[in-house]
Amino acid sequence: MTGFRKFLVRSNLVDLSVAVVVGVAFSNVVQALIKDLITPLIAALGGKPNFSNLVFSINKSHFRYGDFINVALYFLIIAAVIYYFVVVPANRLTTIATRNTEAAEHPCPECLSHIPAAASRCKFCTAIVEPYLNGHRAHSPTADASQRRPLLRRPTSRPLTSRPRS
Repeated sequence: MTGFRKFLVRSNLVDLSVAVVVGVAFSNVVQALIKDLITPLIAALGGKPNFSNLVFSINKSHFRYGDFINVALYFLIIAAVIYYFVVVPANRLTTIATRNTEAAEHPCPECLSHIPAAASRCKFCTAIVEPYLNGHRAHSPTADASQRRPLLRRPTSRPLTSRPRS
């Protein structure tokens, strides 16, 4: 019984059940919108007060195309709402997340792994890289160190060992 209870309160199942209930309620709202507002507006322009009564017959078979018009309107309204209120914002969020990831990482010139933009050394191959800030290469003392020649010591006239002066 505890396994079944865990299954029921799992977040995926709860989210799905909420989505179904909200979807059914939304479906009823759209049906009422079509039946009570859109159909009378179209009927005022076209002259027919009720689409569900639109019928044509062929060989004593009745085709109720008025119901089809109502269902087609219902589908188009739901599809438009889902597209503009779910798909478009989700695509926008995905684009923003991708853009932020691209700005936060850049490829290592040596091993081509993705490393943080502010890194001055690759975490995979430990190559010295030039950090990127706001999408541009930044000045880095560690990156410049690899391009500079090593400093040479100048010869001195003093001996290397120090003796106390007397």
